[in-house]
Amino acid sequence: MKIELGRCLLNERLLESGKTVEELAKLLFYKPERLTDYMENKRVMPLKTAISIADTIGCRVEDLYELFMAETS
Repeated sequence: MKIELGRCLLNERLLESGKTVEELAKLLFYKPERLTDYMENKRVMPLKTAISIADTIGCRVEDLYELFMAETS
């Protein structure tokens, strides 16, 4: 089985954590625009970034994207 990424769920996780994009960006030393690009599915976040974000907002890395199982033939 292969896992496909769906849409980014960072906005939903931020709402649950009570943090804003600006607060998260400041904590991680990122530009808010970079995080917005992830949220708008313009960029896929690298694993290291996803780990940092998940740790900072208190969720699992797997909770940052919709995940779909795709069968390979």
